[in-house]
Amino acid sequence: MITKDCLKKAALLAIKRGATYIADDVFDAFERAIAIEDGAAANGLSRTLESLKISREKELPACPDTGWPLFFLKVGNEAMLEGGLLALEELIKDAVRECTTAGILRKTMKHPLTGYDPGDNVGENVPGFTYRFVPGNAVEITYAAKGGGSEVFGGTRHRMIAFSDGVNGIKQFIIDAFAASARAGAVCPPGILGVGIGGTANIAANLAKEAACLRKIGSHHPDPMFAELESQLCEGINSLGIGHMGAGGRTSVFAVHIEYAYTHIAGVAVATSTNCCVARRATVRAGENGIQLMDGAYWFDGR
Repeated sequence: MITKDCLKKAALLAIKRGATYIADDVFDAFERAIAIEDGAAANGLSRTLESLKISREKELPACPDTGWPLFFLKVGNEAMLEGGLLALEELIKDAVRECTTAGILRKTMKHPLTGYDPGDNVGENVPGFTYRFVPGNAVEITYAAKGGGSEVFGGTRHRMIAFSDGVNGIKQFIIDAFAASARAGAVCPPGILGVGIGGTANIAANLAKEAACLRKIGSHHPDPMFAELESQLCEGINSLGIGHMGAGGRTSVFAVHIEYAYTHIAGVAVATSTNCCVARRATVRAGENGIQLMDGAYWFDGR
């Protein structure tokens, strides 16, 4: 039996770690970008990286926009949870409230029509929960913060592509979407561009968000066709010269990550989701023997 206390501790650790301690793959991406940049781009990236180091050391939020609280839960098929899945969701909500009170999360979640702010980042359908059921007897809680800038004003886009437009039509939309987002000042380049291809519009959008938020920088899709498309898009977008914060440079994205679903013969849904350069996420495993902080993102393990 995995106790409520164990699950609560896991949720608290995932939020705190995700909000303040930027993962090593993100640090490595910054260092690679700094090495090939010069002038304002190199200086800007270096200053951002120094700020992220301070956040790690002082356990302070890596960005003042602490974003939407999103949780991706891998539940072992044999896992026994005290109180079940309903208790797990309530414990995570309590953890969000506690982290908001403690200043780890900023009070950003509001009613969409009235603007009412509950002051604890908990409301209708927030936090967001996504589940996968896997073999084993543990639960993995992945916390990912999706920032307002990368999500709202252009960071998320979608379009239906005709089969007759083929791969070139898909590529054109993705590159145009990122360029439009950067031009609007809605995203903070360089970031991670997630792409969902196929399924219905909402399936493509969910896949794009997961690709942006949950895959490690430097990972490649196991299907060679999609891995090659990732590389082509990354190279193509970086050749645009958008650069750090849109001020020019060789690095406009750290990576392009693609996930896909089978689709209807009527057409292909394509969605993009941009994640901030700070790429905040953390995974904690809870089991009968306690909790374990995981090194990296594991949502796509085993697919």
